[in-house]
Amino acid sequence: MSEQDQTPANPAPAGREPVFLLPGAVSAMIGLMVAIQLASSLVLNQDGLVQLVFWFAFQPLRIIAAQSDPSLAIPLIWTPFTHALLHGGWEHLLVNSAWFAIFATPITRRYGAGPMLAMFFLSGAAGAALFAATTLYSGSYLIGASGGVAGLTGAATRFIFQPVIVAQHPETGERVAVGRRLASFGDLWRDSRARLFILIWVVLNAAVPLLPLITGTQMSIAWQAHLGGFFAGILLVGLFEKKAG
Repeated sequence: MSEQDQTPANPAPAGREPVFLLPGAVSAMIGLMVAIQLASSLVLNQDGLVQLVFWFAFQPLRIIAAQSDPSLAIPLIWTPFTHALLHGGWEHLLVNSAWFAIFATPITRRYGAGPMLAMFFLSGAAGAALFAATTLYSGSYLIGASGGVAGLTGAATRFIFQPVIVAQHPETGERVAVGRRLASFGDLWRDSRARLFILIWVVLNAAVPLLPLITGTQMSIAWQAHLGGFFAGILLVGLFEKKAG
């Protein structure tokens, strides 16, 4: 129903507007992550949790272990993507779900559900690759949607700071907003707001490895996944812009 209709044939009852105006794909992804966390918390025992992590978390050490047993590398086919659906607890899930809702929504509205999911999982894989490059021998494993969401954040950075394009309606002559253009890499650097956002993002995440030296406590933040996913999203969004129309 158009919001411009003055005399709708079947007016909706008052008070029936949805509370959360999220695209269906965004709500579905959050629901899937919540369902997995519920199963992890309420259904699986300790052995089940170990198996869940073993088969679906991203573990870079598999790359080394595969030299003696190639079968150990088989989960590397899917774990660069499936790790994004697992979380270490409800707080971890809540933060990532809120972050996902904020940045997946404009991406979905601009490009559609398929491209949004593609950017999310490909950025998650890029984050996993950088995580592997820096933790190959540590035995660490990666879980959480933050790398994929960082990719959506990077993708959104390419257009959310750009001015709204206003055009004239060909029939009514009314001036209407038609969206925002996708910024080039040069435009990102020249735009003070976009440049500041990117610099703050990079500095904050690059500083994470230094926090234990300052606070004296070990941090379990996968900053590598954040940085890898963010820059992957900035690059990937251009591929889908060509198909938008």
